[in-house]
Amino acid sequence: MLEARQRRRGIAVAALSTALTVAALIILIPLAPGWEKVRKSFFDGEILIKTFPRLVEAFLIDIAVFAWCAPLIAIWGLVIALCRDARSPSLYPLRLFAIIYNDLFRGVPIILVIYLLGFGIPGLGLPRPWNSPYIWGSVALILSYSAYVAEVYRSGIESVHESQRAAAKSLGLSHADVMRFVVLPQAIRRVIPASMNNLISLQKDVALISFVGPVEVLRQAGIEKSLLANFTPYVGAAILFLAVTVPATRAVDRMMTRQKLQRS
Repeated sequence: MLEARQRRRGIAVAALSTALTVAALIILIPLAPGWEKVRKSFFDGEILIKTFPRLVEAFLIDIAVFAWCAPLIAIWGLVIALCRDARSPSLYPLRLFAIIYNDLFRGVPIILVIYLLGFGIPGLGLPRPWNSPYIWGSVALILSYSAYVAEVYRSGIESVHESQRAAAKSLGLSHADVMRFVVLPQAIRRVIPASMNNLISLQKDVALISFVGPVEVLRQAGIEKSLLANFTPYVGAAILFLAVTVPATRAVDRMMTRQKLQRS
């Protein structure tokens, strides 16, 4: 009973403080001297309605790029993590490759990788479709994000206690079977929330491929801004990203909360 009362009181206080903050912003921001110019430049309702359908159409390209990059990142990141976890001396070249790979792609900004692949590979004179910026922009995202995802996988693999590996080996399981049936099922389940956070970041960073040519939502917003001399299309693009990332973020938060409750 006491806990329920405290929970209701906490919700009421949070709702009141939020309402007061929003009300203060609504009242104070329009009082700024340059608010009218900012409103016309960034929050023009007519321009938003006029450009929004074209922004949605361009945003479908972002979703498509995300849809084919995400599973490839998950698979390639797992391969890199398994190479990083290789313990046999004969497999040390794979371990060395994984270390260099992670250091390289985590140390170079994603936008640089996109520029290098998006402009460099088509510069080789490859025939269509192998000179497409969609392909090499996607490859750049896959290579960069796989390095981060691999480290997330590795943290999950290392979180499985060594005693479980030893017990599995004592039953006659090979190293591959231990990894497949004992380690990976637990490791992947533990790192799902962290991996989801990487996917949310990927959904936003897909817009970076616009720098090498594809007309996705960020590039389309730039085109509309140039035609109309108004920044409102960028606000429309932001709304589209928020419509995807906010529900995904809340889902990840619920997953992390559920995971904590299961551990406690």
